[in-house]
Amino acid sequence: MQVVLLERIEKLGQMGEVVSVKPGYARNFLLPKQKAMRATKANLEHFENQRVQLEADNLKRRDEAVKVSSTLEGLTVSLIRQAGDSGQLYGSVNTRDIAETVTKSGVTIDRSQVVLNKVIKTLGLHDVKVVLHPEVSVDIVVNAARSAEEAELQLRSGGKVTSSHEDDDVVDEAEEVTEEVVETAAESEE
Repeated sequence: MQVVLLERIEKLGQMGEVVSVKPGYARNFLLPKQKAMRATKANLEHFENQRVQLEADNLKRRDEAVKVSSTLEGLTVSLIRQAGDSGQLYGSVNTRDIAETVTKSGVTIDRSQVVLNKVIKTLGLHDVKVVLHPEVSVDIVVNAARSAEEAELQLRSGGKVTSSHEDDDVVDEAEEVTEEVVETAAESEE
């Protein structure tokens, strides 16, 4: 199906381009969200008449997004969640959770603006992309932790904080393996 794009769409094209897309993508996403319109002769004429106004509106929205992006740049939000000893969350962090936390920090964003490449199911620091405008996006850091103190430790250390007994278990296992290797080597020399 041929459509005329009414705004820039990543991996598809710029505003005003006539592109060919699958009918389902056009019917279910582009047309209902008014990101495109069918490429008929009447629609092309209507688009050309409205082009200047559409470009001016797009430029205004882009400028506002750039201002907001300067506020969001380098933002770190902490989400307190329950998790097991291994660092696995009981549940996950979703786009709604992130959008609500960012909004509480002073910048209003919608959950549809948060892009998660993978589901957050572990404790630690996670990079998340926020798309403010089709041409403006910013990366923020989501800090998933069990408590506020743990969140602070993770920020300072730059990663997931493991409990001390886990570290002791790893050291004990490493010492046992080393002793076994030494004993095996001593037996093979005899």
